Amino acid sequence: QVQLVESGGGLVRSGGSLRLSCAASGRTFSRYAMGWFRQAPGKGREFVGAISWNGGSTTYADSVKGRFTISRDNAKNTVYLYMNSLKPEDTAVYYCAANLLQMTGKADDYDYWGQGTQVTVSS
Repeated sequence: QVQLVESGGGLVRSGGSLRLSCAASGRTFSRYAMGWFRQAPGKGREFVGAISWNGGSTTYADSVKGRFTISRDNAKNTVYLYMNSLKPEDTAVYYCAANLLQMTGKADDYDYWGQGTQVTVSS
């Protein structure tokens, strides 16, 4: 089993940057593909991006491509979401999730979820 804890959220102005972290427990973290999702008030959970188990592959939603970057440090059991050029529409609760099988954009494919961290972008 994997437990995930996100951190790094906060309030930032439009155009600013944030780095979210997702710390995982367990010795099998390196076996999991990791995804980031977000959920804005009144909206469904939206895929942000994902990274393969070894960090060799990443994929992003079109809405964040070129602005967000995902990386991971398997030695530290941590995955990161670097967010640049933030926009008010990026305001949401951000979740990390673990998928033992593969890197996908479907929330239902992920086995474990963190509790989320709030990101608020002011205009």
